[in-house]
Amino acid sequence: MTRTVHLGVVLLCHADLDLAARLARIWAEGGARVAIHVDARVPGAHLVGLRHALQDCEGVIFTRRRRCSWGRFSLVRATQDAAAALLSRFPETTHVYLASGACLPLRPIADLVAFLGADPDRDHIESVSSREVGWTVGGLNEERFTLFFPFDWRRQRWLFDRSVGWQRRRGIRRRMPAGLVPHLGSQWWCLTANTLRAILTDPRRAEFERFFRLSWIPDESYFQTLARRHSTRIESRSLTLTKFDHTGRPYSLYDDHISMLAESRCFVARKVWPGAARLLANFPAQGDALPQTDPPQPDRAMRIIEQTVRRRAFGRPGLYMQSRFPRKDAENGKSAAPYAVIVGVGDIFPGFEDWLRAHLTCDVHGHLLGPDGAEFGGRPPVGPGALSPAAAVRDHDPQGFLTSLIRITDRMQVFQFAPRDNQALNWFVATDPHAHMLVVLGGWMLPLLHSGMPFDDIRRVFGRLQRIELEHLDVLNSIWVRARLHQHDLDHFLANPGPILLDFMRRIDPDCRPLAALPAMRDPSGLNAMLHRLRNAGLRPRLSRIEIAADPGQVPAPAVERAAE
Repeated sequence: MTRTVHLGVVLLCHADLDLAARLARIWAEGGARVAIHVDARVPGAHLVGLRHALQDCEGVIFTRRRRCSWGRFSLVRATQDAAAALLSRFPETTHVYLASGACLPLRPIADLVAFLGADPDRDHIESVSSREVGWTVGGLNEERFTLFFPFDWRRQRWLFDRSVGWQRRRGIRRRMPAGLVPHLGSQWWCLTANTLRAILTDPRRAEFERFFRLSWIPDESYFQTLARRHSTRIESRSLTLTKFDHTGRPYSLYDDHISMLAESRCFVARKVWPGAARLLANFPAQGDALPQTDPPQPDRAMRIIEQTVRRRAFGRPGLYMQSRFPRKDAENGKSAAPYAVIVGVGDIFPGFEDWLRAHLTCDVHGHLLGPDGAEFGGRPPVGPGALSPAAAVRDHDPQGFLTSLIRITDRMQVFQFAPRDNQALNWFVATDPHAHMLVVLGGWMLPLLHSGMPFDDIRRVFGRLQRIELEHLDVLNSIWVRARLHQHDLDHFLANPGPILLDFMRRIDPDCRPLAALPAMRDPSGLNAMLHRLRNAGLRPRLSRIEIAADPGQVPAPAVERAAE
């Protein structure tokens, strides 16, 4: 049966007293009695302004000021004082709502009163057993009750951490007062006056306070635990919409949250940004002629906020932000989208880039990591997203260069790679699940064969490029490879390049055009003789040619074999 409800509100204020005055007026004009506690750290001049702003509001009182610290029992003490003063001054009060000076009523106060009146004996307080809590952020569950916490976590962090570690090593374990089962929950609650009076007048209150005084964050456990001792009916959820980020700080609400908050149908939301003028003007929403008793529906709002939490903690895939202190392998994906790296094929087919561009719907580039600079497709003076093609600029942060190119474009990026290019991204690409790699080992030998350089220069360059390729091969053969790797020896590729290219192209671009003809290929004849000459000159080719057909369309005898290590 619906009974008359007389609502009292305890407001805990420590900053932005102009906003606190505005919100206190909303409660008072809605018919609630308000007890305001202002942190003793706040200068007295500011308190004078708050009192003056509310001097015309009936039913507003100011309670004894205490110096409050986050995570300390002083917050509980301030709440006790304000609640006791409220119940003493206004004995007709039936329900007490705990809020902060930044908690914004979203619906008319009459709606909240009608909602409470529909079930007047129910206490609305989130109260979950400490053994079952899995949502504490950056904190402790059971240990906040079994260890001693004499030091302030924010101001004495070093002592706090050393004290916790020392107690863990010594196996220290406090005992919970008899008859209490530790519970945790949101600091913001709405209790019936009967339950709150029972907590405040409990004969064992001094004993309970001694215990919780050395617990950690007792404002999230004191009332939540004692409510289980005295309440007859508990609705284990808060009527205040609040959500914390990955560091345990509450999210601030801005003007662009108006529609989300209105849809939530919550009675109160924490915490509003003082500069959100449109938000403050929009709430509390105008009520109907009759108060609405429909319950809060915060599920969608919570999902949106949880998505924001994940985005804040993990970032967008492939987006590296200095403000988030990016760490190796700790980002949400190495790159933002799939991309393709083709190794060695461009050395076999001199016109491969243009030919590939004609067959794919992707952005096809040359050697983005080439020694002379980034070869963007079409060779523009400035690349996509104003990326500079200058080698010095690119090599200052090769990973940022590549991930930026992938993130700022809306098509798959395809580029060539060879041992003569910058090798700084070998591990990054090989361990990136977004990377597609077509690797033809030894393709770099064909340009060297036709270079016309003196043999001594060929020998020197061959040795350097072979060493680089072998180091890259160690990366590609590691157990950490996550790229989609398609690796072929040179002889296998030359024997049948068409199907290999078509298969890879279809994997990266299902809409690729069919192959009518392959681009012109460099003549591989003479490669065997060059390798034998290099071997006789004291350089051992690690990929040694034994025989190769003059006609690439013929399948040669075992033409490439990996030399024994």
